[in-house]
Amino acid sequence: MTRIIGGIAGSRQLTSPAKATRPTSDRIRESIFNRLASRDRLDGARVLDLYAGTGALALEAISRGAISALLVEKDGKAAAVCNQNAQLIQKALEKEGFFDPVTKVAHKAVSSFLSTDTGEYDLVFIDPPYDISNDEVIENLEALLPKLAKDAIVMVERSSRSEALAIPAGLELDEEKSYGDTAIYWLLKSA
Repeated sequence: MTRIIGGIAGSRQLTSPAKATRPTSDRIRESIFNRLASRDRLDGARVLDLYAGTGALALEAISRGAISALLVEKDGKAAAVCNQNAQLIQKALEKEGFFDPVTKVAHKAVSSFLSTDTGEYDLVFIDPPYDISNDEVIENLEALLPKLAKDAIVMVERSSRSEALAIPAGLELDEEKSYGDTAIYWLLKSA
């Protein structure tokens, strides 16, 4: 069962849409968010979660101080679960007196969303199904570039068995970290 690990809504259980998604494990999310906290990248962050699945990554960020999160998911059942989980976290925050964070869910294909969105983001999670090609992920990254704030961080999750991800111009690899079958690419916007 997927849960929020830390922050105001810590230990809240999230709903998962059957076998249609592969949520990032609690252990990996904990490592990601400990690193983001050590870099002071969560308070006030504007978060974008592409291929959101359960919404766990964006909702973890909201629980830990992000000011907004936009979850993009094309699967109807998964998008409905994202909405349900977002409402659960919003209620937990409001119960503790936090009314500012805004969470929205876009029920759209990632490529369609990126071609029309005009937002600016500080923190982006890209966790596509492992069967999506690296070429498609690179296209997503290229479309995302104009939407990134100056000091944005982009995290891409892929199978560690996949071919290494080519980093498009405009982004630079900060670190690649493997956790068993999962590889996390930490990308920064180039100066």
